[in-house]
Amino acid sequence: MDNIVDALNNAYQDFLGAAAGVLEAKEASGSQKTPATDAALENFKQRWELLRVGCDQAEEFVESVKQRIGSECLVDEATGSLTGKPGQPPIAGLPPISAVRLEQMSKAVRWLVIELQQGSGNSGGSTYPNTSAPFDARFSEDTTQ
Repeated sequence: MDNIVDALNNAYQDFLGAAAGVLEAKEASGSQKTPATDAALENFKQRWELLRVGCDQAEEFVESVKQRIGSECLVDEATGSLTGKPGQPPIAGLPPISAVRLEQMSKAVRWLVIELQQGSGNSGGSTYPNTSAPFDARFSEDTTQ
C-alpha cells in the first residue's frame, strides 16, 4: 500500500510541477504560443494522464481490499467462525456452510454478473459451466424436491 501512496504522491507532485511549468512558459512568452509553451503543455498533459493512472490504480487497490475484507467477513459469518461476545448467548440463525461451498456460490454469482455486464444474460449459450443446475448438483440443498 505504501508503494501505491508513494506513486500517487509522486504523480501528483509531477503534475503540480508541470502546471507550474506551463504558467512559467506562458509568462516568459508574454502569453504567446511558442514551442516552449507547446512543450510545457504537452508535459502537463502527460503528467495529467500519469496522475489519472495513479488514481485509477489506487482506486482499484482500495476496491480489492474492500472486496477481500467483505469476502473474509462473509466466509467467517457463513462458516460460523465468528463467535459471540463473552457472556452472550450464541446467535441463532442459519446453520453454517462450508467455505468451499460458499466459494462455489460466489464464483457462480461472479460469472452471472460478468454475463449480465456483457449483455449475454439472456442468451442460451452461457460461458459458466452447468448453468442449468442452480449451483452444484452434488449438494443436496441445491436440488429442488
